[in-house]
Amino acid sequence: MLNLAAPLVRRLIGLSGLAATIASGTTEPAREQSRSMAMTPYGIVATSQAAASQAGVAVLERGGNAVDAAIAANAALGVAEPMVNGIGGDLFAIVYIARTKQLYGLNASGWAPAALSAETLSAKGITRLRPIDQVTVPGTVAGWDALSKRWGKLSLADDLSPAIALAERGIGVAETNAENWALYGLPHAGDPAFARTFLPGGRAPAAGDLFRNPDLARSLRRVGERGRDGFYRGPTADAILALERRLGGFMVADDLTSFRPEWVVPVSTTYHRWKVYELPPNGQGIAALSMLNIMENFPIARWGHNSREALHVEIEAKKLAYADLQHYIGDPRVAPIPTAALISKVLARQRAALIGPRASCRVLPSDLHQALEHQSSDTTYLSLVDRDGNEVSLIQSNSGGFGGGLVADGTGFPLHNRGLGFTLEPGHPNTLRPRTRPLHTIIPGFMEKDGHHIAFGIMGGFNQAQAHAQFVSNVADFGMNIQAALEAARFTKLGFDGCDVWMENGIAADVVTGLRTQGHDIKVWPRYYQAMGRGNAVETRDGFAVHYGATDPRADGEAIPEQPPVR
Repeated sequence: MLNLAAPLVRRLIGLSGLAATIASGTTEPAREQSRSMAMTPYGIVATSQAAASQAGVAVLERGGNAVDAAIAANAALGVAEPMVNGIGGDLFAIVYIARTKQLYGLNASGWAPAALSAETLSAKGITRLRPIDQVTVPGTVAGWDALSKRWGKLSLADDLSPAIALAERGIGVAETNAENWALYGLPHAGDPAFARTFLPGGRAPAAGDLFRNPDLARSLRRVGERGRDGFYRGPTADAILALERRLGGFMVADDLTSFRPEWVVPVSTTYHRWKVYELPPNGQGIAALSMLNIMENFPIARWGHNSREALHVEIEAKKLAYADLQHYIGDPRVAPIPTAALISKVLARQRAALIGPRASCRVLPSDLHQALEHQSSDTTYLSLVDRDGNEVSLIQSNSGGFGGGLVADGTGFPLHNRGLGFTLEPGHPNTLRPRTRPLHTIIPGFMEKDGHHIAFGIMGGFNQAQAHAQFVSNVADFGMNIQAALEAARFTKLGFDGCDVWMENGIAADVVTGLRTQGHDIKVWPRYYQAMGRGNAVETRDGFAVHYGATDPRADGEAIPEQPPVR
């Protein structure tokens, strides 16, 4: 019989329905999560693909640290799930250094070519971005290089060796990846370079097929040997520029060689004594902080997890936060972004006062409403901790499925289409301008309180900020552990306007019925639905020897512990 105080039981077991179980006199609380957290005094790598987690662990066991393992796992993910990430995309990271208890942010999102702007396209009579115009400079390799030079213990060649081996020898295609491969890959079957790389034998690989990518192995080996110059100069860069010329793009060599990632200071807010960190714009992280600030004005914990009252407020808070996101956010290097005001408690109280008993189907920012297209959820996120307690929260993406389907000959990876995040409307902070970065959906997260340090993230386009807020609430309001907080049933609001909401069927039927009477147009999806995002998390606790890891059942991944050294 458990003889622990209810708050401690909630924290250790992470059950949203625990209070009712205890009140009923049951001697042992029911288990409401599908798997346990990984626990070890050594490192843990949590990714959406087991092979990638193993790659990160292999580097830890060779003497690498959290940064080395993050690079290794990210590179392996590019082999295993090329539709969602790879060296043709962008990267963001938050790094926690345990010894100094300092956080560092890295924005490795690439810019538009110097010759490309909304005006340039308009002068040519182009009213919509063509696929080649959607390709901004890929930032991932520059991000790896910057992380490795600042903190890595091993060489980039060592970090990339597991991914190179997977690409050369082959990797078994996982179930979720097989579904996404067919969904996103078959529309590009008419492109010879794409089909040659990703549709072997003229079809998408099925679950259990062995997939090899020797071209990607060569591209990764160049990066291992030469660092960033193995990508932004030499054969890989030449192939990208040849594709640009063939398709009439604007990118030239100097756009690649001049690009540098940016070290940034994470921005934060507090939510019930937890300090929650995101990266500043050009990403959407401040929408998660704004949403939490609004939610804090309501008794979410007293109402109950995924109750009708709590969900109504969270959905409305999402709309209010995203209305400001779409109106104000762009690249702060070219347009002033009122970040401090957008994540202030004062603004949150004002916005919270707008939430009434009925769903609002049109929510405006403080200025004219601007429309942005919803982007697809083709992203990967990983979190990990090393034996010293250093943590990395890293997210990386192709933007769309296989990006825009463009593969430069002989490179083995798709180029992302992150330029779709721009608007062509003049005068907006996110207007396409030369050498600017678009509004980005991918965001790493971090939260801490009283010696607890959690690196977390949840993928899924514009789903991400609202999923972050739900994860934080699960931990802060309901005492869930990181595994339960990832597994808990979620909602997602796809667009910026309207009353449409998607929910997983883990939310009670009477709650859904009640929300519909309040004007929410709800579509219920199966439990662990991919569109709700796929997350990972790791946690350290000051004074505790054991580290914790968790991964989302909405993907094929695992949180894998490092093994103790063999003497």
